[in-house]
Amino acid sequence: MFSLADLQNKPRFFLLAGPCVIEGERMALEIAEEIAGIAQRWQIPYVFKGSYRKANRSRLDSFTGIGDEKALKILRKVHETLGIPTVTDIHETHEADMAAEYVDVLQIPAFLCRQTDLLVAAAKTGKVVNIKKGQFLSPAAMQFAAQKVLDAGNPNVMLTERGTTFGYTDLVVDFRGIPEMKQFGFPVVMDATHSLQQPNQTSGVTGGMPALIETIAKAAIAVGADGLFIETHPNPAEAKSDGANMLPLASLEGLLQKLIRIWEAIQDDNSPNI
Repeated sequence: MFSLADLQNKPRFFLLAGPCVIEGERMALEIAEEIAGIAQRWQIPYVFKGSYRKANRSRLDSFTGIGDEKALKILRKVHETLGIPTVTDIHETHEADMAAEYVDVLQIPAFLCRQTDLLVAAAKTGKVVNIKKGQFLSPAAMQFAAQKVLDAGNPNVMLTERGTTFGYTDLVVDFRGIPEMKQFGFPVVMDATHSLQQPNQTSGVTGGMPALIETIAKAAIAVGADGLFIETHPNPAEAKSDGANMLPLASLEGLLQKLIRIWEAIQDDNSPNI
């Protein structure tokens, strides 16, 4: 079974990347194959990300998915075809066992990170559990979310920073949170795309600032993030969900090359930790 050991103690930071939501089999396989090739070239441990369903939408008519079982089967096919692990998010307790049959990592959405029953249900599957930090929580508070998973008997936990609510329609990233959460002993991931969302827009469609993805990713690696979460699509403008803050797939490899140089510089740096 896939575990955190498969991501840690590698020559590079690790990467969780893929489309926001599974839109179809061909699209998922093409994106996964492209990223897997990039990751292999640059020795980056890689987990394919795709939501089988989007539960948190701004409007009732927003796209939510192609059907749970259909999307989950596509995630399994990505794993079987390319030999790479997969991650998807769950929203209610009954989804944990269902999704665990198809993927390697269960992700807890930021708005649900305090839901005890959901965390325990995810933990009991034995899968790696990635908990996104709530936009309303301090980094220090995430130790309690992680502890729920540990207390349920599962040590495979990682935490993801995705920004903090700033006013009504924006997020900011406090990079002090990455080293602070690392002190708890769990791998810490930076969500370089959702942290640039601009939610609750008057149009009812979430906005974003994708031009700053590189900035967020560079800063995260510089302060010691263990991994990066990046939603990417061949044409974000045509993505069915969260296109406003996605990275164009064609830009991914160039970004990762820059991040590797930062990562390597940090490994050679004997100065005190930030």
